[in-house]
Amino acid sequence: MSASEVKIAIIGGGVAGCSAALCFANLGLDVTLFEKEKTLISGPPWCHLHAGGNLYREIPDAQCVSLLKQSIDFVRFYPFVVDYRPTVIALPLVDISTPESLLPRLDLLANTYRQLIKTDARNEVLGKPEHYYKLYTRQKLEELKEKDTVSLPQNLDEWMIPVAKIIDPNTIQFPLIIVQEYGLNLFRMAAGMALMLEDLPSMTVQTQSIVHDVQQNVHSDGWNISYTKESISHTQTFDYLINAAGFRTGKIDDLLGVPCKSMVEFKASYVSHWEGSKEVRFPEIVFHGERGTPQGMGQFTPYPNGYFQLHGMTHDITLFEEGLVSNTPFSCQPQLNQAFIEKIEQSWTEQETVTRTKAAISHLSQFIPSFLSARVGAKPLFGAQQIPGGDPTLRVAEVSFPHVRYARCEIVKVSSALDMTAAIAQEFVKLGYLEADTELFTQILHPNEATLNVMAKTIAQNRGYPEGLAQRNISDKQEYL
Repeated sequence: MSASEVKIAIIGGGVAGCSAALCFANLGLDVTLFEKEKTLISGPPWCHLHAGGNLYREIPDAQCVSLLKQSIDFVRFYPFVVDYRPTVIALPLVDISTPESLLPRLDLLANTYRQLIKTDARNEVLGKPEHYYKLYTRQKLEELKEKDTVSLPQNLDEWMIPVAKIIDPNTIQFPLIIVQEYGLNLFRMAAGMALMLEDLPSMTVQTQSIVHDVQQNVHSDGWNISYTKESISHTQTFDYLINAAGFRTGKIDDLLGVPCKSMVEFKASYVSHWEGSKEVRFPEIVFHGERGTPQGMGQFTPYPNGYFQLHGMTHDITLFEEGLVSNTPFSCQPQLNQAFIEKIEQSWTEQETVTRTKAAISHLSQFIPSFLSARVGAKPLFGAQQIPGGDPTLRVAEVSFPHVRYARCEIVKVSSALDMTAAIAQEFVKLGYLEADTELFTQILHPNEATLNVMAKTIAQNRGYPEGLAQRNISDKQEYL
């Protein structure tokens, strides 16, 4: 069977489903992507590359190394999604740990990055490995506070100047750590993916389509997939099925009757607007803390025009009571409370939007006092995330194969999407769909920047968000390393 004769169905148009669709359609396989929403990449929010797992000190070193490798691949393949700015890691005075405890892992990651560059020079996408991280004492921060902010920072010190001006040094431990942990832009990914997929002749994108039945074809090992679009039911036959349905993955598993163990967690982040900060280029600032406590980790993620995306890993902000559920012996689909489903499928109440956004602003203002003047900038970014197994702290997972000609995508972080696609490609080699020496991630022509920028802003506005969230913090990559 030639590649053009192989029919692949992918359920779910998030980062996982779209990445698989892009790679396989680019290789000439006949790919159909089914997505419930009007546009692609509309699942739970994400805004970080996770180039080393520095935001998650509770995960083991092996997961951090995997995240670093995956992030490098992601930047190489999707450079138009990256917001090229560093991240500052701060430990509050009340934290149970110390900055020094993070240094062995940072050294491990910097050395790993150095080795990856030696293996392939194209892996140098996070700057020079000797600049992977840098420490700042209180004295150095006080010195930087007296300097003028720079409109386009060219080095790590210049990125730290605005941090020195806004952060309360009496609330945090020293040294501060700045890491080459870049941002990712969800709306640019949504726009870019739509533009790239529509240019592939062997690609069919079925948006506003709901798959309601999957049956094994009696004449082959393939699948009969029934879906509804515009109130009309259709059935098509495919050779292979990729389940990338996100938090609804278990519904497809139930149709197939395959073994499963998973969790689903509802999360949200909040959009704030800080008047007076529009002209300042901030790095991201992460304040470590214990998940689920009032001192949970806070994330201060900058966007242009004074917008900031906020996380507070407390039950009053990002986490929710009863927001984490597991599957049962009777169903692979974990059942979220109906209130969460209503948020996902309909909307938030204005009162809850205001209450939780203000709680997020207050949480961050513990360390950035002037930020208390920020206001609600838009409705929350939110969604439910699938977590394979039973460990909610898991950060690295890709794919499983619980049935012949069936792949279940289980990524937790977006940077895992390419490893997931590579694992599925190995199954395709075994089935004869692809040659063993196929170059999977052949260069795909990236969309025109001007076209992408316009579409990204349009998608953001159509979803009810300010266009600033669809822009990079800096328009072009800055050689500040």
